[in-house]
Amino acid sequence: MGDILFLAHRVPFPPDRGDKMRSFHILKHLGRSAPVHLIAFADDARDAEYGEQLARWTASRTVVRRSKSRGRAMGEALLTGAPASVTAFGDRRVRDAVKRILAGRDIDTIYVFSGQMAQYLPETHAARVVMDFVDMDSAKFAAYANSARWPLKWVHQREARLLGRFERHVAARVDVSLFVSAAEAELFSHTAPDARVEAVENGIDTRLYDPDGDFAALEAPGPLIVFTGQMDYRPNVEAVRWFAGHVLPHIRQSHAAARFAIVGRNPGEAVRALAKLPGVTVTGEVADVRGWLAAASVAVAPLTLARGVQNKVLEAMAMARPVVASPAAACGIDHGGTICVAEGERGFGDAVIALLDDPAAARAQGEAARRRTIERYGWSARLAVLDRLIGSGGAA
Repeated sequence: MGDILFLAHRVPFPPDRGDKMRSFHILKHLGRSAPVHLIAFADDARDAEYGEQLARWTASRTVVRRSKSRGRAMGEALLTGAPASVTAFGDRRVRDAVKRILAGRDIDTIYVFSGQMAQYLPETHAARVVMDFVDMDSAKFAAYANSARWPLKWVHQREARLLGRFERHVAARVDVSLFVSAAEAELFSHTAPDARVEAVENGIDTRLYDPDGDFAALEAPGPLIVFTGQMDYRPNVEAVRWFAGHVLPHIRQSHAAARFAIVGRNPGEAVRALAKLPGVTVTGEVADVRGWLAAASVAVAPLTLARGVQNKVLEAMAMARPVVASPAAACGIDHGGTICVAEGERGFGDAVIALLDDPAAARAQGEAARRRTIERYGWSARLAVLDRLIGSGGAA
């Protein structure tokens, strides 16, 4: 077996957010069987420094700082007729790096992580190509369009249409297209019936996310409800605004001391403003999310727009926390009934209240959830399918 070229839209380190967790563990898995050459974007100066921390799993690393503005990306998209989420990642330096690796190395497999990186696939090459879309992004923008007003509605409709066309074109060129859940894979199969599509689910490092692990404990007087996530991501923003504004007041009628902690990096003005509401804390970036999860009486995932497997739910389950999730946040996870699924202001709030009212039942649910993650979501089990796709049998 020859070398592997791994293209990623973000440096797969540290594994502290959903996309980086998946790309990091896949990169590690692939690196056990062949030399891996990583080419990835860095969102900021700190990300750019993380590339070298992947040396133990990679044969070479090329990290390019992404600095293109949204305005420039949209302008290029309008001029070229391409999706803006693709032009946002268009960069000559990455294109040159791909050409250099392909010319200088015996590349047997190209693993493309995230649809934005598919633009760097060569027109002709003997390597097998595995396209990990993760989620069906065109469906995400279609959902955005449904709830948006003009002119943003037109922008999202355009992106959904062009991105859908781009996804189908890419799927027709590659050996196999991967998605994070069976539901996402099935959804894409309906739009690209001739493509080979498979699901490779996310896992969770249950040794790291362990309530008995080595992390700093937090003092948590009174009931603590915790949401974790990247707080400049629109579905997360909408989720916490809804919960803080509409669900938390209902909960505090029964549990006046209940607090809601929004834990995650890059909260914008709309999220920071929630800290003015009674009982709401906005932490921003934290050194270790496990302390907050361990202190949580209940972890919540009230997303109305969610694609694939929600890592925030798996993390809370692995930390033996009782979880209340919306149907959208829960649908990609085979939780076996170990979390509560609820919707609507009253229904979601009542589910949280029931857990706060019965700490013994909440503890039992959390323990069952942890057992479920250990049995069902270990990374080695989730990624075993890659050995079939990229191993001696290949993806063809």
